[in-house]
Amino acid sequence: MIDREILLEKMKTSPYKPMRGRIIEAKMLNAKEKFFRIELEGKINLGHEPGQFVMVSIFGFTEAPISICSSPTDKGYFELTVRNLGIFTDRLHKMGKGDIVGIRGPFGKGFPVDNMFGYDLVIVAGGLGIVPLRSLIRYIMHNKNDFGHVQILLGCKTPKELLFREETKEWMKRSEIKLNCTVDTADADWRGNVGLITTLIPGADINPARTYAVVVGPPIMYRFVLAELLKKNIPEHQIIVSLERRMRCGLGKCGHCQVEGVYVCQSGPVFDYSQLKNFKGECHEKAA
Repeated sequence: MIDREILLEKMKTSPYKPMRGRIIEAKMLNAKEKFFRIELEGKINLGHEPGQFVMVSIFGFTEAPISICSSPTDKGYFELTVRNLGIFTDRLHKMGKGDIVGIRGPFGKGFPVDNMFGYDLVIVAGGLGIVPLRSLIRYIMHNKNDFGHVQILLGCKTPKELLFREETKEWMKRSEIKLNCTVDTADADWRGNVGLITTLIPGADINPARTYAVVVGPPIMYRFVLAELLKKNIPEHQIIVSLERRMRCGLGKCGHCQVEGVYVCQSGPVFDYSQLKNFKGECHEKAA
């Protein structure tokens, strides 16, 4: 069996039982985010799709959903980037190389990469949204002949919060990628754009018929970014959004992620705008 089939068989046998993962690299990216590279027991590949997530557990404690930031083309390991937000993530941040965590998954629906073949891509990342999008960007770079031109629009609050700083410099050197970055508030050393991420969209060169837009960021960002993308006449089904919502089980059993009768952990977290616009009430990510 291929690794993906092995993982699926394990999930069918006991989807509640985590696999053992060993941390083989851990480092702080900034004051809040920590990067982990994890190797599964037996060195099998996770077999994920860009945009999926895993449930990470600390044995004897609890678990939480974490987006995968590595490409499925990165073999023998996978990578996570975790913001320290509470009790679980604080304890996870204290772990390092050689420590063991539990891994369930991968879960959810990833980005529709098969539908994107041959299309140009506009990737819009706000803050921590670059984490799952890094998985997609690295996948595109490993399969660059399958895609058209790629524009990355990256925004964060301050220059110190910019993630994967050295890696983004490498992205800027690639001929098939154009990267623009903006910050809400600049420091003395910042030489780039200052302003909200929406200020980058009007200047993006977009052929709407042959472009997919992929957006990940904080909920408050979605309303305004989606409105700008719709002004560019990109078809609704070609605007892709990942909902960053609280999820607990990854299996659609607890109901914690349910929106309008949809279990985000199973039907999502990736949706296109034609689906997203029907979410009302508690779904604040919907565009105006």
